[in-house]
Amino acid sequence: MDNEAIKSATKLNPPTPYQAIEEGGVASARGFSAAGIYVGLKKKVGILDLALILADEPCPSAAVFTKSVFSAPPVIVSRKHLDGVSYGHARALLMNSGNANASTGQQGMDYVNKNLKHAAELLGCQTKEVLMASTGVIGLQMPADLLEENLERLISVASREGGNAAATAIMTTDTHPKECAVSYISHDPAFEGQEFRVGGMAKGAGMMMPDMATLLAAITTDAPLSPSLAYRALKTAVDISFNKVSVDSDTSTNDTCFFMASGKAAKDNTNFEEGSTAYLELLGALEVVCNNLARQIAADGEGATRLITVNVDGAHDALDADKAARSVANSPLVKTAIFGHDANWGRIAMALGKSGADFAQENVSINFLGLPVCHQGSPVDFDEEEMLRRFEAPEIVININLGAGSASTTMWTCDLTHEYVTINGDYRT
Repeated sequence: MDNEAIKSATKLNPPTPYQAIEEGGVASARGFSAAGIYVGLKKKVGILDLALILADEPCPSAAVFTKSVFSAPPVIVSRKHLDGVSYGHARALLMNSGNANASTGQQGMDYVNKNLKHAAELLGCQTKEVLMASTGVIGLQMPADLLEENLERLISVASREGGNAAATAIMTTDTHPKECAVSYISHDPAFEGQEFRVGGMAKGAGMMMPDMATLLAAITTDAPLSPSLAYRALKTAVDISFNKVSVDSDTSTNDTCFFMASGKAAKDNTNFEEGSTAYLELLGALEVVCNNLARQIAADGEGATRLITVNVDGAHDALDADKAARSVANSPLVKTAIFGHDANWGRIAMALGKSGADFAQENVSINFLGLPVCHQGSPVDFDEEEMLRRFEAPEIVININLGAGSASTTMWTCDLTHEYVTINGDYRT
């Protein structure tokens, strides 16, 4: 991620600049280390499949979880460990790929509890201070003692340089690890001149239209936050980032986004206060990291060749803006047209029409790849050859104005390709 991808916080005047941390990730914030190792959960020998995010000591932590009725045991146990309210304190986060440990009944639940208890014993902390997330095939029991036998080795290799290995270890059909980290200097009088960092990692390529977080993500900061404020900050950032991504309109049984705050960059033990300049600066940095990871996820959708950005303006309210954008982003016809480089904007109009958003078609304007194709409900002539040239861009932008109000939103998705069917047709085999 280069500095051009970093935006400033719009809630502050003057805005706070955020600087990209070169090769930064989940271990960039002070007070954290990370690791990724191979233990044999994946079929291919040597492919990393077990990750650890480790805080120097138990710290305020929060999470947003899937709302699926088929929530996996790691989700159920982690929610319980965070006091049933999705925030509390944690020392470590275990994450594995290769097996989702979902729909595995009491045996799957016992497996999580056994491994988290063992990890806590090795770390010298309480069992409830260890969290877990899993991803992979649903409906398979985890290998009996595989994780337990490798936890000591995993902990022993954790380091400040281990972020990339951890991000690699949680990949499934992802084509590359997804990481991002930024730093900034506070202008809050109480923290004047102090540098804070936010970093994270995520995985996600398919089974993806979260209504809570993203497939799997872990975010860290060295800013001082209370557990409840960490949760509110995370929820705010997730709602405008990971919750605005759709690859295929499906929501996983394991979706989880964790947030841990070590407070190691603060010169004293004073926590940020909600609404303060320090908190808004932190929230801006968190949003930058989450948005960056969300865009990476959409661009790396299974079989994808193009990132698609859907911007909706002029909606009656925020709910209608979301309905309209989500309907366009989820439309297989829109996504296949973009894969085929077909400027068939009628499919966008179709998706808007079925969205349930409140608008009049005669007020709608659509801009496709920077060219107007519909103005106030009527077609606009455009150069087909120029449109074909623009389809070569790595990001396809659709701008929609509903002409019904002042609300707006953005969603990210990807095109729907032959490769998506191939990947998902034999995912288990």
